Amino acid sequence: MKKTVVIEFPSNLGLIEPSKGIEPGVKKLPAWLRHHGFYDLVKPQKIYSLEAPPYTMNVDEESSVRNADSIGRYAVQQANLLNQILEENMFPVVIGGDCSILIGNSIALRRAGNYGLFFLDGHTDFGWPELSKTAGAAGMDLAIVTGQGHPKLTNIFGLSPYIYEQNVWCVGNRDFNEVYVKVITNSAINYFDLNRLRQWGISRCCNDFLGLVARKKLDGFWIHFDVDVLDDELMPAVDSRETGGLSFEEVKEILGILLDHEKAAGIEITILDPDLDTEGVYTKRFVAEMGEVLAMKNKNPEFKGN
Repeated sequence: MKKTVVIEFPSNLGLIEPSKGIEPGVKKLPAWLRHHGFYDLVKPQKIYSLEAPPYTMNVDEESSVRNADSIGRYAVQQANLLNQILEENMFPVVIGGDCSILIGNSIALRRAGNYGLFFLDGHTDFGWPELSKTAGAAGMDLAIVTGQGHPKLTNIFGLSPYIYEQNVWCVGNRDFNEVYVKVITNSAINYFDLNRLRQWGISRCCNDFLGLVARKKLDGFWIHFDVDVLDDELMPAVDSRETGGLSFEEVKEILGILLDHEKAAGIEITILDPDLDTEGVYTKRFVAEMGEVLAMKNKNPEFKGN
């Protein structure tokens, strides 16, 4: 059984200011989860932390992405650290930050081999600057890691795409805008919006993904978990809210199936903003529910999910 480590990537570079002169608060997430006992439940063998570059509202002229140069430099540092941990056969629980941390993590995976991605998110994040209203990489991360966009972010080290579209399961989107959805349905990504996931069934969806991992003999797979995939009443402390979403029970079923698999390489958790939950009301339940799943994996090599 792999030993669990926590990696802190507290970047807010991929988001727009929530109000003038105010930084997005997601960079505080690692300290916030630690304060509320998440690390105590997960019991990592070691904690690594990589400070992110300073936040700005600057949009890069070449790529039309906010903070593109800083995100690129940070992604290289992330990849170097994550590759070291993967080589040591550890299981990383990566705490963001915003969803742009997927870029560095995906570079590490590409350098390590050919990996799949289970993208669990309340949005597709499969867009590019022409479709974006914010120029934020946090809304483009899935597009970037599959090779869509400016090479400044999509082709670091000449490795584009970091993850092949056909090896991605995008699960949980509930922004049903026709233009927004069309770009991902026109791709090779395996797309399960919230409605299709429930019609298909969680077990079938997850096991079809694991079947792809086995059939294509992938080296492993990564789990992206944006907390905005949860029902908005359970987790409103996010930057882009949508009504509805998954219950904790549904998310625990998904993660239970995936984390139990021998080729699960790691998981990243993003977007919970402490500034939007100053009393910790929503965070406390999140820690209790999600910490339980990861704690079971860490303690029990025969963990079979929920």
